Formats: sequence, structure tokens, C-alpha cells
Amino acid sequence: MVHHLSTTPQSLFEQMERQFLKPRMDRKPVHYFCGNSLGLQPIMARHYVSEVLNDWSELAVDGHFYAINRWYDYHKQLLPNLARIAGAEQTEVTAMGTLTGNLHLLMVSFYKPKGKRTKILMEASAFPSDQYLVETQVRFHGLNPDEHIIEIKPRNGEWIIRTEDILKTIKENGEEIAVVLFSGVQYLTGQVFELEQIAKAAHQVGAYVGFDLAHAIGNINLKLHKWNVDFAAWCSYKYLNAGPGAIAGIFVHENHGSRSDLNRFGGWWGYDEETRFLMEKGFKPMQGAQGWQLSNENVMSMASLRASLELYEQVPIDWLFEQRKELGFHLEDVLLKFSDLQIISPQRRGAQISILVKNGKGKALFQHLHSNKILGDWREPDIIRLAASPMYNTHNEIDQIEAALKSFFANASIQSGKKSKMEAVIG
Repeated sequence: MVHHLSTTPQSLFEQMERQFLKPRMDRKPVHYFCGNSLGLQPIMARHYVSEVLNDWSELAVDGHFYAINRWYDYHKQLLPNLARIAGAEQTEVTAMGTLTGNLHLLMVSFYKPKGKRTKILMEASAFPSDQYLVETQVRFHGLNPDEHIIEIKPRNGEWIIRTEDILKTIKENGEEIAVVLFSGVQYLTGQVFELEQIAKAAHQVGAYVGFDLAHAIGNINLKLHKWNVDFAAWCSYKYLNAGPGAIAGIFVHENHGSRSDLNRFGGWWGYDEETRFLMEKGFKPMQGAQGWQLSNENVMSMASLRASLELYEQVPIDWLFEQRKELGFHLEDVLLKFSDLQIISPQRRGAQISILVKNGKGKALFQHLHSNKILGDWREPDIIRLAASPMYNTHNEIDQIEAALKSFFANASIQSGKKSKMEAVIG
């Protein structure tokens, strides 16, 4: 069951938000700007998950082959839309596992330290999961993380990592780099990295390149196949709106999909499906990304992802990213009106805008926004992140942010004025 939307761009913008369930406070809808952390629930998610539950209750084990949408290869109906969103061939993607677990599995194949080529290059202050991933991968090979991880950080006084610094570091350390592993979008600042240039530079020095696309998939225009990215992984609970802890996904370029010389950890679900039930010894992987699967996947989680992907299917990709930009420009214009706010996100960004709140007012402002039913998220010590998703946010909601900011800073100014008068009396 696909709930079809109108095909005109304006109609899409007006209708899309009605395809999601928004949280409520005091029985009123919240203006939700936290899709960079957890996306909203598509209306159809309940239907598709219930469909699986009903099949389970009525068919039990036979649901694997006789369910309305049989469980055995449920993931295959997700592949066309995942490939479209990732800029990939269908054979290069699959839904499986969890983000960090998938990255570990991919690193087994692509991080093979040997001779001088032992180092991993990554961004400094990456999301902790990636830091721990790289640290423990290096230790697994008996190497010292302090010596075999190269981190690139922003220049002094800056928030973003300059592309020229990334490319220069790759070139200068090329003979020693085994893998370049970056995020697609930096989680704190929302910076979109120049993935195509990074991939090209890594390949020029003989290194593999992989990306953590947790904040990128469904948020920025990806062309993983064209850019010759070797591997990538993502979660599906942010901009893909698949639900908390939902099934994740991977990309493996077709150049590697059938290679027999790559190490990998095998599992039954990654075994060639034509002979899988013969239960024979000797791992013979599926061709393409599906050959990295381990166990049969969580069907109920795939069902909720399906609900979201079917909405993406009905939205022109160019329209989606154009609307994201327009919403972002609107939000930026609002934020620039207030001198106590500093935007630390660059112009090259996704949906998220990160705001540094000055003068110790950050927590109070965050709480004020929340009390006005505007939900973003907070990062210590003084950063508020707001993400306007074109799938369910509107320009009217950004106007509500402006109204809340005006009321907060007007009140703060009044309180400051009262304090100054009191100080004058005391003086």
C-alpha cells in the first residue's frame, strides 16, 4: 500500500508534512527540528509493522515465504530507493545491522595494515562511535592508536575543517595511509565534507576511502558510485525516519562486490542465496553489498524504513535538496537577526544549523524554545542544533522560531536593564 502524493512541487511541500506524526505537548503539535538526531514516524509505518505482526500471528514460520511481503528477502524491496538516495547501483547497497557494527565489518575488508601503509586518517572530534571504532580497529592489529591514527582538525579559532587541509594531509602522508575514513556531514557543526575530492585524493595515494553517512543519507545529494567511494555505512533513524535504533545500511562499490581476495566476516545471510539452504561448508558470498550480511535482518525495523523510503520515492531528489536549502536560508536569516547567536555551520551544510549561544544564555534559550514547543537539541557547553527537514518542516515553523527568539531576547534585555539600575543604586 503506497499513499500517493500530488506530483506538483508546491503540492508536495504542502502535503509532505502530513505524512508524518509530530510529537505533542499540552495536546498541541511540537515544531520538530531534531531530525538530525531522530526522524519523525511516517504515518504508514504503523501499517507496515502491523502487517508483519499479523503475518507472524497467522503464519508463524511460514511468514518467511508466504507473508504478504515475504520475510526471506524483505530487504530487496528497499534496495531501489536506498540506491537512489545513496547515488548507487542496487547491487552496491543493502539494509543490515547497525551503523558501527557495519563499519567494523567493512573495516575488516578494507583496513589491512601492511608495511608502511598502516594509518587511518580521520577528522578530529568525530562522533565518539567513530573514534572508538578506529581506535579499536588499530589495536586489533596490534598497533598503537597514538602512532597510527592521523586526525585533521579545524585551524585555530575556526569551527570547520578546510578541504585544502584535508587534501594536503592526505598527500603528505600518502605512503602511510591505508584508509581515509570521514563522516559525510560533521555531527556537531553540520559541515558537509567534499566527499568526491576526498575520495579522489585517497585513491591517488593508494588508500581506500570510506564514509560514515549517519548525518548525510537522506540529507545531502550523494553520488557514491560516481565518486568511486570504496565503502560507506549509515543509520536509518535520522533523516531516513525509520525509528529508534532502526536497521542500518551499507554501500560497497561494484569494484569490490565480487572480490574474493578481500577479508570479511561471513554469515549465513551473506551466503549465496541460490544454494543457501544446502547448508554446505565453505563461505560463498552473495555478489555485491549483500555479501557482507551476517544474519537475517529485523523485518519489523525494515517495515518502518519501507514506510519512509516510499515517501522518498515520490519526491524528486532535486526538489528535496532545493527545499532543504530554502528552509536553511530562511532559518539562517532569522538567526542572524540576534547578536547573541553565532552560526558555526558553514554555507556548505545539510539541513542542520548549529548555533553558538553567547554570554552564558544557551541553556536558558534552549529551555525557552522547548517551552514554546520548538524542539531542537543541545550540545555542551553552549551549542543548539536545529535541523529543518524538507520532509516535514515548513517555513511557518521557522517563523515560530523567530517569534520565540524575539520574546526570549526581549525579556533578557528587560532583565539586564533592571540589573543595571539596581547596580547603579548600589554603586
